[in-house]
Amino acid sequence: MNPSPTPPHKGEGLCRLSWLSPRVQDLAARFLAPRGRDGRPARGRLASFLLIFLLLSPLPALAVNPDEILPDPKLEQRARDLSAQLRCMVCQNQSIDDSNAELARDLRLLVRERIVDGDSDQQVIDYVVSRYGEFVLLKPRLSMHTLLLWGLPGVLFVIGLGVAFAYARGRSKPVPKKLSAEEEARLGKLLDE
Repeated sequence: MNPSPTPPHKGEGLCRLSWLSPRVQDLAARFLAPRGRDGRPARGRLASFLLIFLLLSPLPALAVNPDEILPDPKLEQRARDLSAQLRCMVCQNQSIDDSNAELARDLRLLVRERIVDGDSDQQVIDYVVSRYGEFVLLKPRLSMHTLLLWGLPGVLFVIGLGVAFAYARGRSKPVPKKLSAEEEARLGKLLDE
């Protein structure tokens, strides 16, 4: 007698779990293919949710406005490179090239004006530093004021290596065993001779 074919279970079409028992297939279908209130698979709703999320997620905004861009691509690239080296005084963790703050816009325009006027990169940087101080540089210069800032990480690294080396070396030395009373007496006799 041939057994009657069993109807496909909920999970079978989804991931071909026919080798599992029907109860396990139902559980797999419940977890692998969530269904909506109407009983239809929720995949369409999930795709819609993901699409809406991607559309509403903040995309990286271009901080440089089109009216700021120089017509000469070489000058524009110089302006971008210089702007990437200068800190936004409002945001403080962004360059003026990445910041949307009004002060960053003013600084970008200032950099572009100085470049168009024929200043070198160093002259532009020096001009901005003279107006706003060394803090405006994202990568501070090596000077007496910043020596600790530049040197301290290296010094701390060397100290850390020394401590780790001393600790490892101290742990590898075998600790001598304490002498028994007999051994101490024998040692005393040998030393007296």
